[in-house]
Amino acid sequence: MDRTNWWEKLEPEQTALLNEVWIPVGVPGYAGMAKAPWREVLDGRFGPQNWRIQYIVRGKSVPFSEAIQEYEAAYRHFLRGNPALVRFLTAVCGNVYDDNITNVYDADYEQPHTAMNHYQDISVRRVIAELVEDEEWPDVADTAVTPTDLIDLTDGQTHHLPRARGFRGCYLLQIRDPLSPGFCLNPAVVPVHDPALITSLPNHEGWFHKEGCAHLSVEAFWQMSKVIEVRYGRFLALGPERVNPLAGL
Repeated sequence: MDRTNWWEKLEPEQTALLNEVWIPVGVPGYAGMAKAPWREVLDGRFGPQNWRIQYIVRGKSVPFSEAIQEYEAAYRHFLRGNPALVRFLTAVCGNVYDDNITNVYDADYEQPHTAMNHYQDISVRRVIAELVEDEEWPDVADTAVTPTDLIDLTDGQTHHLPRARGFRGCYLLQIRDPLSPGFCLNPAVVPVHDPALITSLPNHEGWFHKEGCAHLSVEAFWQMSKVIEVRYGRFLALGPERVNPLAGL
């Protein structure tokens, strides 16, 4: 028995306990268009039921459904603190999107059908819809969410798309890179709302560290709190590959 095979010498009921233990094995960072390839690599290496994406929030490993509430809360804090921006969105824009105009059809953060995830546009739509119901924001009026002609500020093209609730303008606003019209709402620009969520990883520099408020942003929180967790028994079975369990991502 040595460190390369010690678990193989234990009784089955003892090793079974190790499969109930989840451990973080790395911080994968931004996926983008690699969303599907990531899943293929990790499914092949660990098995679909033996790995998961979790988030470290205030010292606790939590699922996506809990972590994304912090992401949305950052947008809520940011927009409520920027009434001029809210007035621009509601008076000038009819909807917002990230990488594709079809983003306007997504209301849920869980997006198994998309090539890449988009959250910022959903957060903006949800917060503005909340303000419709808030008496302290009388300028944010309710609107019908029926399809209408919206002019994309990115290229001037007109698209027949649903209007977002609370948006009464005629323009479509892309929230993406510094050249996009809605960069002011990019998640690298929006600060994370709680200092306890500020993250740092020396010698790591993602795209979000080069824009906006860098490591203080909600995007930095989102990407740097994200971890790949693996059942410990399956991790041990990797053998020498344990030293680089996220190779290929």
